[in-house]
Amino acid sequence: MTIKRIGPGARMSKAVVHGNTVYLAGQVADKAAGASVGEQTQEIVGIIDALLAEAGTDKTKILSTTIWLADMSTFPEMNAVWDTWVVQGHTPARATVEARLAAPQYKVEIAVIAAI
Repeated sequence: MTIKRIGPGARMSKAVVHGNTVYLAGQVADKAAGASVGEQTQEIVGIIDALLAEAGTDKTKILSTTIWLADMSTFPEMNAVWDTWVVQGHTPARATVEARLAAPQYKVEIAVIAAI
């Protein structure tokens, strides 16, 4: 079975397709870095949409999502964006945890696994 790497870099790929599954790396907001959790989440779901499209799928096929928040008190703000983006009836399994992220300007990181 072949493996397709999307946006491969020296350390990691933005996404990897194996069979009928695409695995996205944790995505952070570069343009909205340092902005609110809502603004960062909005940028991230846009990045996810683009990567899923490049892999030949879309957000209705997301199987699992992991969300890391630098501060769990921002959970409602992140969910406000998430709830308008996710397709009702196609919601994935999901976990949200508080964690220190790679750099202080990042307040949210999202990784997904989706079917193709």
